[in-house]
Amino acid sequence: MDDTPRTSIGIDFGGTSVKLGVCCGGELLHIDTPIQTANFHGPSALIGEMAARVAALRQQYPDIAAIGVGVPGLVDFDHGFVHELTNVPGWKHVPLKAVLGEKTGLPVTVDNDANAMAYAEFRYGAARGLKNVVALTMGTGIGGALVLDGKMYRGTGFAAGEIGQMSIDYDGVAGHYGNLGALEKYTGNQQIAEHAVRRYAEAGIDKELTECSPKAIAEAAQAGDDIARGVWGEVADWLGTALANIAWLLNPD
Repeated sequence: MDDTPRTSIGIDFGGTSVKLGVCCGGELLHIDTPIQTANFHGPSALIGEMAARVAALRQQYPDIAAIGVGVPGLVDFDHGFVHELTNVPGWKHVPLKAVLGEKTGLPVTVDNDANAMAYAEFRYGAARGLKNVVALTMGTGIGGALVLDGKMYRGTGFAAGEIGQMSIDYDGVAGHYGNLGALEKYTGNQQIAEHAVRRYAEAGIDKELTECSPKAIAEAAQAGDDIARGVWGEVADWLGTALANIAWLLNPD
């Protein structure tokens, strides 16, 4: 295997936005303006915009050799086939690797975004030199990834590490796949904001969702807001429950 660093484009496909960056050997060289996911209806239009951005970046960095895409959902890693994105409507059974590769003329690797993040940390970051690692991503949804005995563990159907679907309340809110008490239905960005609005309302305070983003709640908690501190405490309890179960099950480094 040739480990010589090559300039490449990384695409972080999120439920809210798609971000492109140029990197080489673990060093980030450039961050492009995010693409707002909601502005593009369906895979074809969004993939077309990705390809256009790639073409523009190749004008600045002509030695770009490959593209890596991390997506928040179920991905057939071997074939670069996106089975489903839980937080992006219309993305089912999309041959992303083949289509983006054809449009750009570059080799494309597609993986679950949490897997991509975990592998980057394993090779270059906080988990370098470790053998057993659990990674967690938080945003629109909750993702996760596993490195076991020094190798990415994907599971039989490429669904291993989907920590956001872990049940933390057997009588709780149903997740995307129907399981009750799914973690991401409590700790996703939108869910945290909705929970904060409810807690403020219980105290007789009217708040809009836009005022209760996780960032806003964190800042309010640091400033001494008791309601915000209570919300963060509940979020920490939910996350802690999931992570404690994972720690006992897998015994990671």
